[in-house]
Amino acid sequence: MSSTTLIRTQGLTKVYQMGEFEVHALRGIDLDIAKGEFIAIMGASGSGKTTFMNLLGCLDRPTAGSYELDGIAVHEMSSEQLTRVRNEKIGYVFQSFYLLPRTTALENVELPLLYTRNLSHKERVNQAMESLDVVGIKDRARHFPNQLSGGQQQRVAIARAIVNSPVFLLADEPTGNLDTRTSVEVMALFQKLHAQGMTVILVTHEHDISRYAKRIITFRDGMIISDKENPHPRTAIEDLKTMPELDQ
Repeated sequence: MSSTTLIRTQGLTKVYQMGEFEVHALRGIDLDIAKGEFIAIMGASGSGKTTFMNLLGCLDRPTAGSYELDGIAVHEMSSEQLTRVRNEKIGYVFQSFYLLPRTTALENVELPLLYTRNLSHKERVNQAMESLDVVGIKDRARHFPNQLSGGQQQRVAIARAIVNSPVFLLADEPTGNLDTRTSVEVMALFQKLHAQGMTVILVTHEHDISRYAKRIITFRDGMIISDKENPHPRTAIEDLKTMPELDQ
């Protein structure tokens, strides 16, 4: 891998056994992703994009082929090693926010720090507050999820995803449960993080959302059918200027 290559897959294959039948979810994916890219992965249901995301996120193992992340041969790792990689190198953002309901925003963001760092309580709080500040929701730190709007909950989820300074952010349909304006606000936040050097991989089926990324990869039938640079990504901050404000 070159010094700028963050992710490399070669011949990445995933086959599921469904009774007597084999389902070929991924058919030999060769792909390089450089540090600092902002990528949208597109594809209809059954195209292979979710399987690919699960492999990138170390949530599943390939049937064949290789996956290197940050110079590490992930496909050769034990379950324990994969858990460490997930905690230390990957930040996850999902369509469902997965916040603990009886835990404040601050405490939700602190959670990853309990497993990966030997930090004092004060250090955890300070780091979590910094993360909440980055996503613009520091003033809601003591609120519980049911006291937050959907957009605010997703900001908390993003703060939790970045609190460990992962090598990349993996976002699975992060705007799927949000209205149009709030979706664009979330994309503005991803663009901000990308501008600060974060590698962002966004999985979406929405073309309007994919246009905020700088590179768009499309899957069909377990293969990449298109991998194109987006020379003129939409700017979420500019789009927000033309959209009506929503009541909180």
